Amino acid sequence: MLTGTIVNVLAILAGSMAGLLLTWLARHFSRFLPSNSVALGERLQTIIMQGVALCILFLGISGSLKGQNSLITIVSMVIGAVIGEPLDLDKRMHHLGDWVQKKTEHLVKGDSNAPSIADGFVTASLLFCVGAMAIVGSLQDGLTGDHSTLFAKSLLDGISSVVFSASLGIGVAFSAVAVLLYQGAISLAAAFLSPLLGDAVIAEMTCVGSLLIVALSLNMLGLTKIKVMNLVPAIFLPILLCLFM
Repeated sequence: MLTGTIVNVLAILAGSMAGLLLTWLARHFSRFLPSNSVALGERLQTIIMQGVALCILFLGISGSLKGQNSLITIVSMVIGAVIGEPLDLDKRMHHLGDWVQKKTEHLVKGDSNAPSIADGFVTASLLFCVGAMAIVGSLQDGLTGDHSTLFAKSLLDGISSVVFSASLGIGVAFSAVAVLLYQGAISLAAAFLSPLLGDAVIAEMTCVGSLLIVALSLNMLGLTKIKVMNLVPAIFLPILLCLFM
């Protein structure tokens, strides 16, 4: 039942390790390269991250167009914010990231230029968890044993984690734990929720989740500072709202 999620977790870990290895090699062998190569490497890292953020923006916009009832999307966002903001899920997520940072700070000890483990963990966890593929793929995994969507997501996440870990550090690897818990919980709960999960419900959940992906991409581009985690409860509200709207 959790085959797709386990493959996804392994892909993230493999991609993160590859990204960290590339960063290590670049750092330790930079003295053998021309003086301007280090600056070029930093510029490449920046532009690649911006390019990936634009791709994520495209995926978010594409997924959001799958919604068929804009009223459900609006109400889901409003109620989701009402639930998530008092709970301050964004702050709790960052506290979890800070805890991970403290437990693993020895991994980057002495490196003043190392990225924040907490930032890498939070950003990657949100990216890998709130997307439409995470929801739909986990539901398919739990309901029918179809792993194809999560296998495709694993490929995308593996590639993304190479880029993210190179710029955001080892915190990206720890996001694999969040993916395991999140997608695993959805897959296990799918059997109980299956009577409520029609095509319309999944379409609206995909729409809401994709809008959060758009928000995350805008944050990555430095255009906004939306507390995406505080809106995550909105993803699951279409399950109830589609019964009445």
